[in-house]
Amino acid sequence: MATFLQRVRLTLDMIKFEHSIFALPFALTGALLAWQDRGFPRAGLWWKLLWIVVAMVAARSVAMAFNRVLDSEIDARNPRTKGRHLPAGLLSERFAWGFIVLWTVIFLAASAALNSLCLKLAPLALAIVMFYSYCKRFTHLAHLVLGFSLGIAPAAAWIAMSGSLDPRILWLTAAVTLWTAGFDIIYACQDYAFDVATGLHSIPQRFGIPGALWIARALHVGMLACLVMLVQAFALGALAWTGIAAVACLLAWEHRLVRADDLSRIDAAFFTLNGYVSVVFFVFWASDIFLA
Repeated sequence: MATFLQRVRLTLDMIKFEHSIFALPFALTGALLAWQDRGFPRAGLWWKLLWIVVAMVAARSVAMAFNRVLDSEIDARNPRTKGRHLPAGLLSERFAWGFIVLWTVIFLAASAALNSLCLKLAPLALAIVMFYSYCKRFTHLAHLVLGFSLGIAPAAAWIAMSGSLDPRILWLTAAVTLWTAGFDIIYACQDYAFDVATGLHSIPQRFGIPGALWIARALHVGMLACLVMLVQAFALGALAWTGIAAVACLLAWEHRLVRADDLSRIDAAFFTLNGYVSVVFFVFWASDIFLA
């Protein structure tokens, strides 16, 4: 049992379980927008949100574990990633596959608990989030595919809450897609030399690090524009606008931390600030929705 629990702990560390925070606040925002827009009663709201959290965590766990399994051979050749759990032999692929199957079952169960449309769309959602792991092998747009994998979360949460899809929530899908793609491009800059040497596809590999950082900046400006459209689409108030301003400041700070000739602070830009972006966004927008 001790060995099994140690493997579970290592697996959660492998998939960076704590980073589920990145997309989860945006998903919860999508759910709250649906709740407010449709005028649903508060009774049952927290139960719905709980199942949405379970589904989100499960889908991300499947995607991350699958990515680690699929990339284990590549990770073993990359000096930056050769110490990861699978290439380092800390975990077996068999155990990782068992973890993937377990969380797939949990995701399907959570989808079924939400509504029938969520259950019908669950296999498509898993296909999208797992497809990303193949993309670096054939397209420079892998960052956008990853962005879309997270971007579907708010739309999925809207469906979970209402049982249908409203096109207005796609502004939030677009915002999350652009935000994620932007910070993933920044993160990929540290693998520039390895990607060039091995022929793996990425924006830094295609445009160089300076060009990639400019593309990341443009994507984050696009994210802010999508959030502005979302505020207008739902006629939200001052707190939502303040949330956008706060996100803009955090993104500006993120881009100040990383320069083409100094990538030493990428971890702070990637992990810390993007966690702040999602949480700060949610606090302001959830407050605006509940206080409306």
